[in-house]
Amino acid sequence: MSLKLRIHPQLDDIEPARWDALRPDDDPFLSHAFLAGLERHGCVRSEVGWQPWHLAWYRGDELVAAAPAYLKSNSHGEFVFDWSWAQAHEIAGRRYYPKLLCAVPYTPITGARLLTGTRPEPKLARALSSALIAEASRLGLSGAHVNFSDDASSAELDRDPRWLHRCDIQFHWHNRGYGHFDEFLAELSHKKRKNIRQEREHLYRAGWRFQRLRGDGLEARDWEFVHALYVSTFAEKGNYPALSERFFRHLGEALPAQTMVVLARAPDGPPVAMALFLHSRTRLYGRYWGSLYDEPGLHFECCYYQGIEYAIERGLSVFEPGAQGEHKLARGFLPMLTRSYHHLCDAPMQARIGEALRHERAAVSEWRDGLLERSPFAHAPD
Repeated sequence: MSLKLRIHPQLDDIEPARWDALRPDDDPFLSHAFLAGLERHGCVRSEVGWQPWHLAWYRGDELVAAAPAYLKSNSHGEFVFDWSWAQAHEIAGRRYYPKLLCAVPYTPITGARLLTGTRPEPKLARALSSALIAEASRLGLSGAHVNFSDDASSAELDRDPRWLHRCDIQFHWHNRGYGHFDEFLAELSHKKRKNIRQEREHLYRAGWRFQRLRGDGLEARDWEFVHALYVSTFAEKGNYPALSERFFRHLGEALPAQTMVVLARAPDGPPVAMALFLHSRTRLYGRYWGSLYDEPGLHFECCYYQGIEYAIERGLSVFEPGAQGEHKLARGFLPMLTRSYHHLCDAPMQARIGEALRHERAAVSEWRDGLLERSPFAHAPD
């Protein structure tokens, strides 16, 4: 039976179980609950530059492959920065927006993008890859983009010369079978180990307390507090807080076992800081943080050390604390390459940007080599 492509302008057009069956693992960001929740609770909509435009291949009535995709009228919330590309299009008298983007909104997390199920289906993945380019052309868009693709999706995109490859760096922590936090510290250099212990001891001696709660362990007032600090943190940095309080509460209700919140309390007081995490069976993801106090070391404790302890307790293999931040290197997070792929419908622009990306990849590789020379580990890990 032949395949038929359908476009879904909202994810709720697809049954949750059918969508989730296309994920290769239990990645929470690719779940129907997460993606549809963004749409239902006003975080993703055309007014803020994210118009859902999900691609789905059907064999008869059976959904066999899909890609989370959006028509983007700006580049906000993507974490793969292409402002200069938009400017180049404008200078050349061409329109850059809207564009077609395959990604998870507001989430710089590596994961599958060409969804074909738990077993690799190269033909279906290639069909999705080609459909993204064809849809951008059909709609008269400037191009198609795939952000933060995992190894399997990247392998398919690499095979197609129409896609340009871009890379960047994030800092990830890897669990090497540690039984407890001190076993991790023992692998660091003396100076880095001493600094982390001092940061933690400063807080604990002062009476700070930290509580890790599942998503369903927070009450309505807790979610109100968590969201208020998230908004405050974004406002301090001049960014738009796209996620609503109702979406935060939705995470606790729809993904209770995969949502974790750290609440920090000053001595004899209510919570004054928080960090929000999600996790799969193998990976922990740090997402948002906020605090009412500017206390030395509090950010590192909430966002990094509590996460490392949680990953060790759960036997999680990798902890991704979010985008950017070379300060993470000193705390045991090593530089890892992330990948994105881009197709520009205008051939001359495709050639110009392709040449620029060739130089950019060399610079990123050199940067990563330099970071690894500053590894905090006493003996360089693999």
